[in-house]
Amino acid sequence: METNIRKKKQEKTVLPLSPFPPLVRVCVSCLNEGTPGELGLWDFLSSCRGRTAPNQIRVSLDMALVSHSSSSYCIRNEINQSRSVFSRAVTVANKVDSDRLKMAGLSFSSSLSSIGIVRSSCAGTVARGCERGQLVIVAASPPTEDVVVSADPLTKEDLIGYLASGCKPKEKWRIGTEHEKFGFEIQTLRPMKYEQIAELLNGIAERFDWEKVMEGEYIIGLKQGKQSISLEPGGQFELSGAPLETLHQTCAEVNSHLYQVKAVAEEMGIGFLGIGFQPKWGLKDIPVMPKGRYDIMRNYMPKVGTLGLDMMFRTCTVQVNLDFSSEADMIRKFRVGLALQPIATALFANSPFTEGKPNGFLSMRSQIWTDTDNNRAGMLPFVFDNSFGFEQYVDYALDVPMYFVYRKKKYIDCAGMSFRDFLAGRLPCIPGELPNLNDWENHLTTIFPEVRLKRYLEMRGADGGPWRRLCALPAFWVGLLYDEVSLQNVLDMIADWTPEERLMLRNKVPESGLKTPFRDGYVRHIAEYVVQLARDGLERRGYKESGFLNEVAKVVEAGMTPAENLLALYNGKWNQSVDPVFQELLY
Repeated sequence: METNIRKKKQEKTVLPLSPFPPLVRVCVSCLNEGTPGELGLWDFLSSCRGRTAPNQIRVSLDMALVSHSSSSYCIRNEINQSRSVFSRAVTVANKVDSDRLKMAGLSFSSSLSSIGIVRSSCAGTVARGCERGQLVIVAASPPTEDVVVSADPLTKEDLIGYLASGCKPKEKWRIGTEHEKFGFEIQTLRPMKYEQIAELLNGIAERFDWEKVMEGEYIIGLKQGKQSISLEPGGQFELSGAPLETLHQTCAEVNSHLYQVKAVAEEMGIGFLGIGFQPKWGLKDIPVMPKGRYDIMRNYMPKVGTLGLDMMFRTCTVQVNLDFSSEADMIRKFRVGLALQPIATALFANSPFTEGKPNGFLSMRSQIWTDTDNNRAGMLPFVFDNSFGFEQYVDYALDVPMYFVYRKKKYIDCAGMSFRDFLAGRLPCIPGELPNLNDWENHLTTIFPEVRLKRYLEMRGADGGPWRRLCALPAFWVGLLYDEVSLQNVLDMIADWTPEERLMLRNKVPESGLKTPFRDGYVRHIAEYVVQLARDGLERRGYKESGFLNEVAKVVEAGMTPAENLLALYNGKWNQSVDPVFQELLY
C-alpha cells in the first residue's frame, strides 16, 4: 500500500493527561499551548523552563512525546505494567535525527498508528547541548522519502519496540476498513486501462478535493485526511479508510467513497465489481499499474509459487484493522483471528469463477494464497506457542525475504534478500547502508499471513463483495475482538484446537465453505456460534451496531455461501455465463 507524505499544519491538539503522573502533566500541558505541527523541541523546553525542575525535564519530555501521538500514542493501560514494552518503544526513539519537529498526515493505509515517535541520541541530555529539533516526529509508512537519518544502527530491540508502540488503551481503539474492487468498462466488461484509471483519479481529486499521490509522472492514488485511495497491481481500486470509532462511521465512509467513485466513473462508462476474484478475464488481459514495487514483485513471484501473479492481478479483498492494549491482548486477538480466519473466509466466500467458468472453489482468492509464497503467507502456528510475543513476530519477519528498499523516490530490487543482513549493513543491493524505521515498516507490508501484525492487527481472510458485506466484515471482527466476553468465549472454544485442525480448516474451507466437516459437525455450526458471539459483543458496545451483521447472519441461516448463490445463478437463469455477475455485484 502506497502513501504520500504531506506536511500540513496541525490543529491544536489536547493531549490525554490522565494516565500520567503530575510531573509529566506539567510538560504535557506546556505542549498543549503550542501548535504541534510548528512547535520546535527547543521551544517546548523553553516553554517548560521555570515550571519544571531542570533535572525533571528529560523524564517529562520522554513521556510527553509518547503521549503526543494523539489517537496513535502507545502505552499500556497501566504504565506500571508496561515498563519493558515502553522501554523498547523509547529505545526506538533513540535512533533518529532531524533538523526540526515534524508532524506528517498519513493515510490509514493499513495503519491506525500513522505517526512514529522518535528521539535522537545526539548527546543524551539537554545540558550537553542538543541543537534545536534533535527530537523529531517522523512518518513511518511506506513508501517514504528519506526523511529519517539514523543516529545509531537499528537493533532487534528497536524493531520489537516498533511493534510494541501500537499498544493503546481501550478508549483509543479504532476500526480501519480497507476494501478493493474491480473497475471495468460497462459496454465491454473489460478491465479498466491505466489511462482510464488516471482520468478517474484526477476526476475524483478535482471534484471532491482529494490530494493526488504521484510516482514520477504517474498518478497512483489519492489522499484526504486519514483516508487514501490506492491501486493494486492490476488496477484494483482500494479505499484505505480512516481509523474510526464506530461501525456507523465505517459504513458511512464506505458509502461516501462509493458515491464519489460512481459519480465520476459512470460519466466515463465505468462500473465497479464487488467480488473476490476476476471472473472473466485472464492474466494477459489485466493492465499493469506503473508502480515500481509491483515490477519487483511481478518478477519475483513466479520464483516462489505458481499463483503469485494471480494474487497480484486478479484478487480483491476486504479487511479490517484493529487495535490491542498490550502484548498479552495482542496475543489473544492474534490467536482468535488466526483460528477463526477460515470461518470468515467461508462466510464471505465470493470468488467461484475463473475466466468465465466455475473454478471448483468457493473462495479462489483464498486458495491462491496457498501457493503464492509460503515464506510470507499462511497460518503462523508459532503464534500459539507459549513463548509468542512481539519478539517472536520480529524473528519471523526478519526471516521473510525482502522485496525492495525505497531510496530517493526509487524502488531498489532486493528480492529474496535478508533483513537481518540489512541490519548488519550487508545487503547486497545497497552494500554498507543501514535500515531505518521506514524500511522496517515497508518490509512488514510485504508479509502476507492470514492475520498480519504491524502496530495493529489486520484480519485478511475475506473475499471482496457488495457494499453490505463491506460493512459486515468489520462488524464480525469488532464484535468478537473488542468485547472481552466474546473474545474469552472464542478463546475457550479454540483452546484445544490442534495445529493440524487449524491448517485443515485453512486448506479445506476455500473449496467446501460452510460445509467443511469439523469434529462432530461442520464449519456452519462454528459460524453460527461465533456470529452470535459477535452480535452479543456489538450489543454490549452500546452503539446499536448489531444490524451490520445481518448479511452474514443470512449466510449462516441459509447454510450457503455467497459463492454458492452465484453458482446457482450461473447454472440457472444466467445460462452458464458469468457476464451477468458484473450487473449482479455492481456497486
